[in-house]
Amino acid sequence: MALLHRAELRPTKLDLLAAWLPTRSWFAGTAGADLTRLATYRFDDPAGEVGIETLLVRAGDGPVLQVPLTYRGAPLPGADQWLVGTTEHSVLGPRWVYDACADPVYLPALAAAVLAGAGQAEEYFEVNGEREVRPPNMTVTGGGTRGAEPPAVGTLREVVDGDPTLIRAEQADLAVVRRPSPGELPADACLTGAWPNQPTPLVLAYALPR
Repeated sequence: MALLHRAELRPTKLDLLAAWLPTRSWFAGTAGADLTRLATYRFDDPAGEVGIETLLVRAGDGPVLQVPLTYRGAPLPGADQWLVGTTEHSVLGPRWVYDACADPVYLPALAAAVLAGAGQAEEYFEVNGEREVRPPNMTVTGGGTRGAEPPAVGTLREVVDGDPTLIRAEQADLAVVRRPSPGELPADACLTGAWPNQPTPLVLAYALPR
């Protein structure tokens, strides 16, 4: 489960992405245009230390862009090239925001969703000691059997930025689709997502054969 805080971020996530996205080779849309947040989903960090959130956004009238992010309370060593930016969280203090594809915490969470149907994290607030669940704004569906033991993927070895972005680990290779669209599933093990204004599922990620 993902504990959320009713807090302000300065700069906001969309402000950070508005500056960062046009620097990516896979960016499509109008540089400088306002970003529209279309939907989001989260994964769990079992240690409860790192926030893992994926945003589906659009720049101007461009296509849907998928941006997995991780939020950390301290810099991730050796990951400067994957830093999206820093922000001040009114509850948690300074946060370092990374492209999740290069974050070792994201790798097993994505693998569990793609290969074992783990699904997204339930999001909730704590209000006066009570848990208040926030309904998801999109639905994600993974491959494999939901509830199955997540596969071991080993250490993150390499990230190749692009569309898709390739995440190579010791025991599995995963692809994150940056400009998701409906169509045939590219692999047996896929993660797809849909939301009210996008009822046809989009391919979000998949496992690469070895």
